[in-house]
Amino acid sequence: MPRYEYRDLEPSREAKEVFIRWIDYLDESFTKHKKPALRQELVRDNLHQLLLGSPHGGKLNFTLTSELPFNVLELSLDPQNVTLEPEYYGDIDATRYACIKPLIWFWHMFDHSPVSFNHWLGFRFRAMLGKHIFKSIGKNVKIFHGVEFSYGYNLTIEDDCVIHKYVMLDDRGEIIIKKGTSISDYAAVYSHAHDPVDSSVVENRKTEIGPGARLTFHSAVMAGVRVGDDAMLGAMSLATRDVDDHSIAGGVPAKQLKTKDEATQFEDRTDVKAPERVVKAQCD
Repeated sequence: MPRYEYRDLEPSREAKEVFIRWIDYLDESFTKHKKPALRQELVRDNLHQLLLGSPHGGKLNFTLTSELPFNVLELSLDPQNVTLEPEYYGDIDATRYACIKPLIWFWHMFDHSPVSFNHWLGFRFRAMLGKHIFKSIGKNVKIFHGVEFSYGYNLTIEDDCVIHKYVMLDDRGEIIIKKGTSISDYAAVYSHAHDPVDSSVVENRKTEIGPGARLTFHSAVMAGVRVGDDAMLGAMSLATRDVDDHSIAGGVPAKQLKTKDEATQFEDRTDVKAPERVVKAQCD
């Protein structure tokens, strides 16, 4: 069976230069300016151009009802005018969150813009923001669009991790995603649990994934669980207990199905056919 690695793709030279200049400018600005007010202005101005195609400025007309929808949109581009779900949580470190809230809003709004589907740009944009939001982010981390997290400041993502689209990383407690881990589309990782009798009682727990683990499509890991080294959690599975190193777990609740040593590779299976040779298409 053939092995398919990620391809290395590049935009045009002109686009690459513009993309890198923008990301470097933002990185330098967020490093220099850590006060919420300055970051709010920077995010507002960039979102205004990114989404509305014009610089921020000018006076809004609040008298005409026909202008109200545009006013709502423009005012909502400013992080100081929005509230995010984690701000309602009682265990939030409000002072710590205030410094990164503008960047989290930038993350969300970027991911709701057309350019978020430009993966070359998106990977680098999110990695840059992650430096200023997360507890730690390593090298060569690829985060696709639609990934959400709670506080951000309790999240560690180590080198060479891939977080696919629409993953939820609930770092109210702490989440550590170790080197080389892959988390598939729509998976969820939690680090807090509610008391079954009184839901206002919350217990935060550290959740660890990897190194080299795989959480597959729509799987979920509950608070305090460790998914071990080189372990895999099957699609639609729910891990309520630790998943051992080098094991494959699945089901609800997830149970160990086999170890990696017991698993059969595709090329060794009789029920899996090798793909037919594909003739390379020629563009006219």
